Amino acid sequence: MAYTRQELEELVNRHAPAVYRLAFARTGSREDAEDVMQEVFLRLLRRSPELNGEDHLRAWLLHAAANCANSLHRRPWRRELPLEEDTAQTPPAEHDEVLTAVLALPEKYRAPVCLHYCEGYTTAEVAAILGKKEATVRTWLFRARGLLRDMLCEEESYER
Repeated sequence: MAYTRQELEELVNRHAPAVYRLAFARTGSREDAEDVMQEVFLRLLRRSPELNGEDHLRAWLLHAAANCANSLHRRPWRRELPLEEDTAQTPPAEHDEVLTAVLALPEKYRAPVCLHYCEGYTTAEVAAILGKKEATVRTWLFRARGLLRDMLCEEESYER
């Protein structure tokens, strides 16, 4: 299915925030998340997959975002450079403490938490998007909730 310019703009306006949130949760970098988001919509244009409805399109876009973010981490230049703390890797100042805690989670927990709690997908849908077993996603969500609880309770005790 070929998209007109107007149709594509509408798709981007409707789905870009969800794609960006997942990419940011997976990469932890605004610049990388923007690159992933751009690549996802380019893939949509190039491949023009036959999709059945809005939900299927959204799932396809999020699955592509997860794959693009994974590919980004496998690139040779990513492995050769030392990881340094810089402002691009920290969340923007306007984010609240919960988002900061989510971004502090280990990498494998961020995408499932984002998809399940921010985007409202079931564990089965998250598993399909990420290409993982449903039991694995449930385990990751359970562990992530525990880590978030510990982080947020720790921050709360420091504030008192």
